[in-house]
Amino acid sequence: MRSTRWNFNEVILICAVLVVQAFTGTYGINYGRIADNLPPPESVVTLLKAAKIKNVRIYDADPAVLKAFKGSGIEIIVGLGNEFLKDISMSQDRAVDWVKQKVEPFLPATHISGIAVGNEILGGANMELWEILLPAVKNVYNALERLNLAHKIEVSSPHSEGVFATTFPPSAGAFKESVMPYMRPLLQFFSHINSPFYINAYPFLAYMSDPAHIDLNYALFLKNPGIYDAKTKLHYDNMFEAQIDAAYFALEKIGFDKMEVIVSETGWASKGDESEAGANVKNARTYNLNMRKRLLKRKGTPYRPKMVVKAYIFALFNENSKPGPTSERNFGLFKPDGSIAYDIGFTGLVPSHASSFLASIKVRRQDWFRSLKIVWIRMLCGAMVLIMIS
Repeated sequence: MRSTRWNFNEVILICAVLVVQAFTGTYGINYGRIADNLPPPESVVTLLKAAKIKNVRIYDADPAVLKAFKGSGIEIIVGLGNEFLKDISMSQDRAVDWVKQKVEPFLPATHISGIAVGNEILGGANMELWEILLPAVKNVYNALERLNLAHKIEVSSPHSEGVFATTFPPSAGAFKESVMPYMRPLLQFFSHINSPFYINAYPFLAYMSDPAHIDLNYALFLKNPGIYDAKTKLHYDNMFEAQIDAAYFALEKIGFDKMEVIVSETGWASKGDESEAGANVKNARTYNLNMRKRLLKRKGTPYRPKMVVKAYIFALFNENSKPGPTSERNFGLFKPDGSIAYDIGFTGLVPSHASSFLASIKVRRQDWFRSLKIVWIRMLCGAMVLIMIS
């Protein structure tokens, strides 16, 4: 009997490990859709599931997308676009109507885990939006409360690096005085509802702005001397962690030392204009490959070693209709046909010659055998549980 019980526990342990490995909770991706050549959302869900990506952020609340994610098990953060903030800020009833139309009908089949109210508002050029961001955030949260959804859906608002006066060295991290009248009350509300601080952190943009003085290897997670923060006596061997810790220091200086920092966007362009230093396939692959490895380690930063770093990669696809410099249209990890833009470990997909995108996605042989093995072990788990119960 002792031998049987030990084997049973071993199998249960194996099953638990498999479940943990299936979702790390650190790696997400931004699914932007400013393009005219992207596959339908149903096909994107197939792609994400095959790549084992379970955290997705979109920039709107498109019903077609939310319907496609039904039953997928993928957690999705929807966006309330900047263009809607004024209307939502004016009335809680309008916020309730928005949630009723854009969010509630898709629950719980579609796992909507958050609403991002606006994007990169504070520090941006539109001062009117600075003033209405907090009222819009409050109205959305109160709407969720009224509909008994506040305990299921997080409310947040991602920021750009433009909210900081300084980020180097990390211990010098501080918010701009100009944003403080708006940032402080916003953070007070987020602290009250236990929402994290979302930041769009791009070592690529920092390097591109000053390639003469920033070590490319430092930006790409490659071997380099790194930087030493004399105040904290901490060493940083990559810019990504330094940017996160700068945010932690900025928050701490104004009384929000308990707030978690999550990276809502980070990535590297695979193509750019002549003036956009570092924008090429080699660097994009290096950054995103090392970023994926970094996130899968589930560890913190030098200043916050116990706060596991979480990040949404930008982006799932190249978006050929985005305005601006060439880099803006070349952040994608995947091509529109579902094949990889470059290899960072997502090798489970291969294109075929079928006309349908869904038909073009095949799981490689090794992934098929791995899936079969998981199914077999789970069946064994179930059978042994039945034996033990009987």
